[in-house]
This record gives sequence, C-alpha cells and structure tokens, in this order.
Amino acid sequence: MTVTHTDRDSFTRFVEETSPRLTQALISRFGGDAGREMTAEALAYGWEHWDRIAAMENPAGYLYRVGCGRGRRRRRPLLLPDPTPGGSDPLVEPGLPAALARLTDRQRVSVMMVHGAGWTVSETAELLGISPGSVYRHAERGLRRLQRSLEVTPDA
Repeated sequence: MTVTHTDRDSFTRFVEETSPRLTQALISRFGGDAGREMTAEALAYGWEHWDRIAAMENPAGYLYRVGCGRGRRRRRPLLLPDPTPGGSDPLVEPGLPAALARLTDRQRVSVMMVHGAGWTVSETAELLGISPGSVYRHAERGLRRLQRSLEVTPDA
C-alpha cells in the first residue's frame, strides 16, 4: 500500500475520534491490559488495511470485531481491575469485578458501556454491530444479574 498524506490524515482523525471508545469497549470485553493490547492490534490492522476499512459503513465496529477475534485466539482469562487500587476505601463494590466476569461477553460490554460509561444504546449497538434492541436486552439482563449477584435492589 502506498501511503498518501490524505490517508495518514484520515486515519489520524479516525483514531483520535474512535480510539477512546474502542479501547473502552475492548477493556469491557477483555479487561484492562488485554483490552488495551487488543485495541493496539486492531488499530494496527486498521492502518494496514485503511484503504478498504475507510470505505466501510462502520469502520469502528469492524475494528472492534478484529480486536475481539484477536483476543479470543489468545484465550486469556478476563482480568478486571482490582476495586481497591492503592487504598483501603473501595472505588467500587468489591464484588463487582467477579460479578461482571460471570456475565456473558455481550451483557458485560453492554452494561459497562451503557450504564458504566454513559454510551447510548445506539452508540453501543453500532460499535458491536448488533441492533439497539439487542444491546438494550443485554444491558438490562446483565444489570438484573449483577443486582441479584450483589444482592442489591434498584432505587425506586
């Protein structure tokens, strides 16, 4: 591939706009270090094939699936962050990482993106390449499972 100045600028803009969300989604799927690694691999793949990927309707969703494919092939265990980094007061419910790990991949990503990171259902659906209704169902089912697992009830 011959790289032009326009290609480089186009890819740079894409990375600036997409990388934070792509990273968040892959961390939600694979955990911190692995998610960041899968993001880097997906973006490297994106650069290598940018002429084809730039023309896609949903290049971010495609690279999310590239990152997921790379992560699945490595068969790494899900490593969610320790809820008490550097202190005695938990930043999150101590049982949350284990409860998140028990969700399905789509439930975990949907819950973390919609309820944890404030993405809209539509934004999450676009990235995952599934319908908004599916994201909504995964997020709600995942949230109910978390509530049961953590023995909490929603605020009325």
